[in-house]
Amino acid sequence: MIPKIRRGSRTHGLLVYLYGPGKRDEHTDPHLVGSWDGFVPDPGRDNSPDPDPKVTLARLAAALDLRVKQAGDKVPAQHVWHCSVRTDPGDRILTDDEWNTVARRLVHAVNLAPEGDPDGCRWVAVRHADDHIHILATMVRGDLRRPRMNYDFKKAQAECRRIEQEMGLRQLKPGDGTGAKTPTSAERFKAERTGRPETPRETLREAVRQAVAGAASEAEFFTRLREAGLRVKLRHAPSGDVLGYTVAVPGDRNRDREPVWFAGSTLAPDLSYPKIQRRLADGTADAITTREVDSGRSDWSPSARGRRTATGIAERAAILLDSDDDDAAAQLVGVGELLDAVAQTSPATIRTELGAAARSFERATRSHVRAERADTRAIRSAARGIIQAGGALGRGEDGGTTAMLVSTLVLVALAAARWHSARGHAQQAEASRQAAEHLRAAYRHAAAAPMQVMRDQGRALPEAERRTYETTIRAALPDSGLRTDAETTTDALAATLAQAERAGHDPKTLLQEAIEMRELDTAEDVNDVLVWRLRRLAQLPAHPGEAGHPPQAGADRSKPAPNRTGTRTAPPTATRPAASDPRNRPPRR
Repeated sequence: MIPKIRRGSRTHGLLVYLYGPGKRDEHTDPHLVGSWDGFVPDPGRDNSPDPDPKVTLARLAAALDLRVKQAGDKVPAQHVWHCSVRTDPGDRILTDDEWNTVARRLVHAVNLAPEGDPDGCRWVAVRHADDHIHILATMVRGDLRRPRMNYDFKKAQAECRRIEQEMGLRQLKPGDGTGAKTPTSAERFKAERTGRPETPRETLREAVRQAVAGAASEAEFFTRLREAGLRVKLRHAPSGDVLGYTVAVPGDRNRDREPVWFAGSTLAPDLSYPKIQRRLADGTADAITTREVDSGRSDWSPSARGRRTATGIAERAAILLDSDDDDAAAQLVGVGELLDAVAQTSPATIRTELGAAARSFERATRSHVRAERADTRAIRSAARGIIQAGGALGRGEDGGTTAMLVSTLVLVALAAARWHSARGHAQQAEASRQAAEHLRAAYRHAAAAPMQVMRDQGRALPEAERRTYETTIRAALPDSGLRTDAETTTDALAATLAQAERAGHDPKTLLQEAIEMRELDTAEDVNDVLVWRLRRLAQLPAHPGEAGHPPQAGADRSKPAPNRTGTRTAPPTATRPAASDPRNRPPRR
């Protein structure tokens, strides 16, 4: 149940809209379901001798405005309180009596008309659809004073949460005021009328978020906005310093044929110019230290090396989130940028799911928790490296390292959900879990080919050698719940240990190191998680050769594999994808 509160100054005008046909003839059978005294005239179902609805509506408006006229100059400029209350599409249809109860509880909760107060404000509740009502109240009490209505939106939200529970409706997550502003009804209708898959506000929010991901400077951030096809307008001080920015979707104009501009702060709280300035200053995406670089073999593409580097940094972000430290709040912003970077540069086959994950996780990046030591340089640099490396191929080492990174990001999203849950951030925790589900869907597609190759290689190992590695795995993970069904076995894990041993690593030591990196309880498949950890630690290819051809003992793993003609092939060159026009973005899922 979602309340939406607005304030205005025209009682009669609002009643005309509520009892009218609607902007798209969507209003059906408009009628009262409740009022301050239960005896007011109803323009929708008037049984009086003079049933002219216009006359009845004027009488109702006059009754609501009686105290407004009596108060004279003491009346506030916006004296009309308007609250629409809508149930979830999956909820049952409430009766008129139930909607009357909802309306009475809400006007009581926000202190408009407390139960038992004869001087409460006058109000009515109009129903013109199955799933919602509109509450209209005039904010002048019987004693001609204004009602005390501080934090009316929060109070209405809290009361709706209680009503949902008592009436058996879908229970929404309570918010904390850090969510992005949702599109207005007018914006949604305009988008539908003009054939846009989403409102300009949503298009711009995603484009600005992607532009700031891994940006090293304000100049680069503004350049990316323009490259994405947006109109950008900067506000300067007399000194020439930038004070703010606004963006617009090309072709989106108001009734005066002027561009519709949005300031960053109206798109999301963390996209205001001062907050973007602070983010760029706190976590400048510069060169990563030597210890943080996990570039791998020189024949791997920049995209593959960038994803390997990002995987290690994402692992450390998950460890910080598991430490339950408030300073991990800064890592959430960095993880959001990393998701945006991966979504922009991944193959088309998984880009939709990764984009959905990034949009979901966007809500998890904001809360009232502030990190005292906000060091996001490493994770922002990883995002920058991925974007600069360009689009990744959906096959070979690029595809394998994409699966490696996405597998880790699933665990990071679940760690974020636990971190938020521990602090009572219900919406952010749910957003993190939704992101994890989208990431899992993307992972299953990205990992299908490389994991099949590794499973085939594991089955091709000599029987004695395979049993030795399986014994090692069972000894290290006696209670891990490893799945050994027909679909998921330890074959890929055994093949990885075999390749690591041939590369000079001790299988038992390396496996123990991979296990101790962080918890495995939230992993959907422990086999897969350990395979990717081992391959990253041992610098093994993420997509090892072709199915049916396991690596030969003693093979030189520092060189690219030969092709069928016996010559060494150069890695594919990754190029930065062209900036996409936000007007052509596919619709949200």
